[in-house]
Amino acid sequence: MIQHANISEPIYLRLKEMILNGELKQGEKIVQEKIADMLGVSRTPLMKALLALENEYLVESIPRRGMYIRSWDKKEIIDIYICREAIEGMAARLLAQSKDENIIKQLRDCFSPFLNSKEINLDAYTEADEVFHSLLIKLTGNAPLDKIYFFGNIHEKVIGHGLIRPPEETLNEHFKIIKAIEKGDADAAEQFAREHIKKSRELLFDQ
Repeated sequence: MIQHANISEPIYLRLKEMILNGELKQGEKIVQEKIADMLGVSRTPLMKALLALENEYLVESIPRRGMYIRSWDKKEIIDIYICREAIEGMAARLLAQSKDENIIKQLRDCFSPFLNSKEINLDAYTEADEVFHSLLIKLTGNAPLDKIYFFGNIHEKVIGHGLIRPPEETLNEHFKIIKAIEKGDADAAEQFAREHIKKSRELLFDQ
């Protein structure tokens, strides 16, 4: 049973986890009685948690039918990638303008273990890729930008595409972004970051 001073928050976090890991699938109807019983909570805090998830576009309420885990159509997925392209491009530009050596080190550390590797471990690279793109935003210190990215990142996890292109193709792209940031070349940093996301988007929807 969940126990917390603000009971809706842990329910919200648990439900989000269930959506992200696929326990609750896209298009699935949310049977509130079942979930309330499983978590050992009442309907009122459960509904508060569901409303919070609805605000994040992870849950949708359909009149006279109930609440469902949101399904994502092709246009919405493309829109997420377009937003990521703009957001990460802006983040790369801001980092290039900062000229902070500690930022460069943190970004390099994500992918340095894969340099000169004959065979790259996909799980390790996937984790490094996620950390890198998250750092790209967080290291700007721009709270609104971080919040906007948070929503896009959550939705991409729900979509669950994972790595769209192989490490052998994207590793060099990541270092091009890092080098442009290191040089303080804001235009190039933004361009390379945008191109990196755009290539994945185009490949994903040309299939």
